[in-house]
Amino acid sequence: MTQGYTYKYPHPALTCDCVVFGFDGKELKILLIERGNEPCKGCWAFPGGFMNIDETVEQCAKRELEEETGLKLDILEQFHTFSDVDRDPRERVVTVAFFGLVKQAEVKGGDDAAKAQWFPIKDIPRLAFDHDYILRLALRTLKERIHFEPIGFELMDEEFSMPELQRLYEAILDIKFDRRNFEKKMLQLGILDQMETNKITAKYSDSRSKRRKFRFNREKYNEMKERGIYRIEF
Repeated sequence: MTQGYTYKYPHPALTCDCVVFGFDGKELKILLIERGNEPCKGCWAFPGGFMNIDETVEQCAKRELEEETGLKLDILEQFHTFSDVDRDPRERVVTVAFFGLVKQAEVKGGDDAAKAQWFPIKDIPRLAFDHDYILRLALRTLKERIHFEPIGFELMDEEFSMPELQRLYEAILDIKFDRRNFEKKMLQLGILDQMETNKITAKYSDSRSKRRKFRFNREKYNEMKERGIYRIEF
């Protein structure tokens, strides 16, 4: 590496933190690690750490997530930079925060994380540093995005029932939908393909909604965006 110019100004440290949302079919969850080192040893926090001099913030985020939880994600999206002066007791630290969406998977603490664990969004322990604030902003970002992008489908199995999809949207938006109105709205969007249903079970109306399976059609969604229909109202 070529020797660079030495500035007289002190340099802040740069870290990356990952807010990863998961869904188990019933509850929206957040992936946290228990810190194994000081400061805040024993406290829960988001997976993350200091960026190496030879990597980008995206590479840092993916590396730290995999090292501390065993979870490997191809897509992590930046959503905010946190730069309050006193946010870390060690030194001047600026954090670039990412969020990711994943079907809930098995995780295991590694590197300097004593544990890794999924927590229901309504049962989050108090977090280290300013991570409570990071979580609030990540949730707000997720709620805003779901009106413009079908990001919730990243949290679902490839095929899913309408009640499962409704539970996901209710968990993200923290509201309750009328079953018929929700189904009508989602089908009107034209971005769901219904899978073939067993004719024997389909005639039973009380179980039909649970047995019907759908699949997200990304091509139809992209066509919808091109026509200028991009906000999903509930």
